[in-house]
Amino acid sequence: MKFNNSLGLIENTPLIELQNILKCPGKIYVKAEFVQPGGSIKDRAALHIIKDAYARGKLKEGQPVVEMTSGNMGAGLAVVCNLYRNPFTAVMSEGNSPARAKMLESLGANVVLVPQIDGAAGQVTGNDIKAATRRAISLTEELNAFYVDQFNNPSSVSAHFKGTGPELWQELGNELTAFVAGVGSGGTYVGTSKFLKGKNRSIVCAAVEPEGAQILAGKPIINPRHNMQGIGYCIKVPHWEPKLVDHYLMVNSDEAAYYRRLLAQKEGLYVGFSAAANVCAAVKFIEKGLGGASPIVATILCDTGLKY
Repeated sequence: MKFNNSLGLIENTPLIELQNILKCPGKIYVKAEFVQPGGSIKDRAALHIIKDAYARGKLKEGQPVVEMTSGNMGAGLAVVCNLYRNPFTAVMSEGNSPARAKMLESLGANVVLVPQIDGAAGQVTGNDIKAATRRAISLTEELNAFYVDQFNNPSSVSAHFKGTGPELWQELGNELTAFVAGVGSGGTYVGTSKFLKGKNRSIVCAAVEPEGAQILAGKPIINPRHNMQGIGYCIKVPHWEPKLVDHYLMVNSDEAAYYRRLLAQKEGLYVGFSAAANVCAAVKFIEKGLGGASPIVATILCDTGLKY
């Protein structure tokens, strides 16, 4: 397969059946998003947002781009902005993995780190995100930049409605029983679930949140600190559509760490904590019988474990 540049590596990611994780009837298929050039599913949204911004006249060549990020969207934007010739600044909470900041810098991004409010290293809270967002907005004004604003940008959702959902449908079609995914900005879950339910209303969609940070499930916020960077920020997601949720699933930090090791050692897939949480939740979904006797469940391997 031949591409004009690295943007050709974005989307159309492999779908892999897990052979050694599930111990009861059913199948789990995982979308290997980490094979994209920025190393995560956020490459999809980054490409759509920049393309849409150009098409709508909100961005021009050479204009700076700014975004608040936990690292994955930043890496995707760094890749895309390099090819579009837009200088990129990533604003991150200091609590995010140092490996993510190093990757962004290697990709040519200007990285601005913001002190944490109430989180800790490796544990970024909603208040930490709000502080980083304020800094990003301030920089946008200073630089006369285009502010990506992934949490509020509709292109974050359409990237998955037009890409991730159709790709899953093309591979699995009506055989698909359920889609399970964690929620960060909400783009992956909302866009993919909306497309799949539009094709077959019987497809069950389950949203994954960290234990103690289950705000979408209507639970009190007990522990906003967890190891699943990129999901579970304990904030109301702007594009959230509760009607797309059939079940809410919970994963704790120990489970995410365990499944991360399990995926590496049993399946040869070295991924991040949120990806591991997705697989853990998919197993719970099947074991609880939420998809019937022998369901086929799809989920997302959000990013590579090399960022941690």
